[in-house]
Amino acid sequence: MKVLGIDTSSKTLSVALGDAQDIITEESHLLDRRHSSMLVLKIKEMLKKSRFFLKDVDVFVVGLGPGSFTGLRIGVSTIKGFGIATKKPCIGISSIDGLALNVDEENKTIVPIIDAKRQQVYSAIYRKENGLVVRKSDYLLLNVDRLMRKVKGPCVFLGDGIPLYKDRIRHFNKTATFLEEEHWYPRAGNLIKLALRNRKGLKNTNLARLRPIYLYPKDCQVRKN
Repeated sequence: MKVLGIDTSSKTLSVALGDAQDIITEESHLLDRRHSSMLVLKIKEMLKKSRFFLKDVDVFVVGLGPGSFTGLRIGVSTIKGFGIATKKPCIGISSIDGLALNVDEENKTIVPIIDAKRQQVYSAIYRKENGLVVRKSDYLLLNVDRLMRKVKGPCVFLGDGIPLYKDRIRHFNKTATFLEEEHWYPRAGNLIKLALRNRKGLKNTNLARLRPIYLYPKDCQVRKN
């Protein structure tokens, strides 16, 4: 089984190809706002280097965010197009769940923080249990002060919100640690790993249900998974 994954939720485009055993290849490209012009090209280049064709892919996986509205629409639309063209299943995975997998440390609360503008962040709270990262909260849209009231004890933070809010986080939690920039963005390989954990879900062909996670609807409520 070959699985193609992409994430377009941030300024970094991530594309990966994997199978049931491992990630075959993975690439990240700093594109900022050029996802629309480069996404399909980067996928084609990756497949060519790996000596595969689009028809060889059995399942498509896309990061649903939260993140860049434009990037998410481009990513989801592209994967839906692949699904229609190949009649293969398409799976959506939260980008922030994949981001949490960038943390290797055990016994710490994992807190991704993604800049959501308007002095707010996208976030969720995770713990690593028996080698698996488990989400302990809903997906959140809130300011850092409110977020820090929800997390206690040793915490590790990652995400592009760190440069904006690192000092404020330390004000609330002196023991907080922060990952380096190379770990701040979702990786398509992590999305593939999460998708493969749910083999039943790999048969999903309902493209109408494949939608980005938007946490900025009219009333800015938290959306549950």
